[in-house]
Amino acid sequence: MDLNELLQQLSPTDLQQVSLPHYLLGSFRRKSISFYNGLTDEHTIVYWFQSRTFTLDLRLSDARFTPITERQGWIGDTVWDHAQQLLSWEVQQSYQPRIQWPEPATLHAVGNCLLEFSPSNAYVEDWRQLSHTGPLLGLRLYQVQHLGNGEVCAMDGGLIMAGEHIAYAQSRLPQIQDILSNFFRLDQALAQNVINEAEIESYEVSVALNSQKIQYSTQSQHVGESIKLNDFELNDQGIITQIRQIHGEDYRCYFQLDLYQPEFQFVRESNTSDASHHWLQQEQDHLLKNAQVVE
Repeated sequence: MDLNELLQQLSPTDLQQVSLPHYLLGSFRRKSISFYNGLTDEHTIVYWFQSRTFTLDLRLSDARFTPITERQGWIGDTVWDHAQQLLSWEVQQSYQPRIQWPEPATLHAVGNCLLEFSPSNAYVEDWRQLSHTGPLLGLRLYQVQHLGNGEVCAMDGGLIMAGEHIAYAQSRLPQIQDILSNFFRLDQALAQNVINEAEIESYEVSVALNSQKIQYSTQSQHVGESIKLNDFELNDQGIITQIRQIHGEDYRCYFQLDLYQPEFQFVRESNTSDASHHWLQQEQDHLLKNAQVVE
């Protein structure tokens, strides 16, 4: 079955199970990052997709020509500290062999803008919610089975659908990922010939915006292709599987349902006081004359 057929068989998640603030759910584009030294980057391609318990992240300096060893992408468990209002991530397997964003984050939402501050004041990131309404789905990949020899191995990954936008992540096979355990940088591993470029690039994070066509990916050869949304199965125990190719061979991928809402209203406005509403209405001729939604 395809993804739409699968969705028709899933039961909606009780939103009371979602400990994250709802303004964090969805798909976000980074508009900018500003550093403590006064520098600002408005050009690096960065996307963040958020489900109930996990995050997908993709970062590319160039849409098609980021060097293989410089690409960034990861999937991680999302940890929300309600008492301190801190968001952090536990990343077991990343495209890079090191954790490049070690600090937790404090967050402040204004409209469709989500500001992420590092506690050390090293940087602030300006994220924009891209999703409006539609299905919100999170599927967490936890293992794969080789269809030829039946071998089962643990894998990390997942699929998040947020309205009209979709992201998919899939870690490297364990025997490839283990090679990188003693390296801090991918170029070091490549220079020592312990891993090749195809094995490095086998860590996938792909993003499809406004359609099923992949627009950005750690696997640049897939840009422009349709993101794979067929060959799903749902068994009597509620286990979701999908047949996918990994290194040219067929595998059955196993997913756990993390979150499903058939029609979710993504948060694009924030609360404020009655006085602020009055102020904006009173001063709108000046304040709103050149204002527009920026995503």
